[in-house]
Amino acid sequence: MTTAQTQRGPCIEMERSLPSEVAAISPFVDKVMFLIRQTGSVPECETEVEIALREALANAVIHGNRENPQKHVHIHCCCKRDEVSIAVKDEGRGFDLNKVPDPTALENTSSDHGRGIYLMKAFMDEVRFEEGGVVVRMRKTASHPAKKHSLK
Repeated sequence: MTTAQTQRGPCIEMERSLPSEVAAISPFVDKVMFLIRQTGSVPECETEVEIALREALANAVIHGNRENPQKHVHIHCCCKRDEVSIAVKDEGRGFDLNKVPDPTALENTSSDHGRGIYLMKAFMDEVRFEEGGVVVRMRKTASHPAKKHSLK
C-alpha cells in the first residue's frame, strides 16, 4: 500500500496480483474492502463497490484466465477522499462487449450466469473496458449512491 498525490488530491493505492482461483476472490475482496472502509472514501457505498469488485474478479478468473493456474489477475485500487477507483486486468484474450448477451432479455433471465457486467454498471458510476476487454476500470464517488432503479 502506498500514498500518492494525484491531480485531485491524495490517494492511498494498493496493487496486488491474485492467482486465477475462485477461492482467492473472497479473501482478497475482504482486504480491499477493509482498506476502503478505513479510508472512508465512499461511505454508504461500500456494498456497491464490493459487489462490483467481486463480479470483476470472478469474470477475470473464470472467463478471462479460465482458472488457469499459470495466469494471474492484477488489481490496482486507489482510494481518494470521496472516490474509489479500481482496475482489474486478466491475462486472457479479452472479449467483445457487444457480443455479451443482455441478462435482462427474456431468453436470458433464467440463466445462472451473465449478470456480472450488468451489476458492475448498475453499482459503479463509471465502468470502462479497455485493451480488448482484458482490463476493466471502475469508479465510484461518495456523491453517487446506488442508482434508484430495479436491477430486473
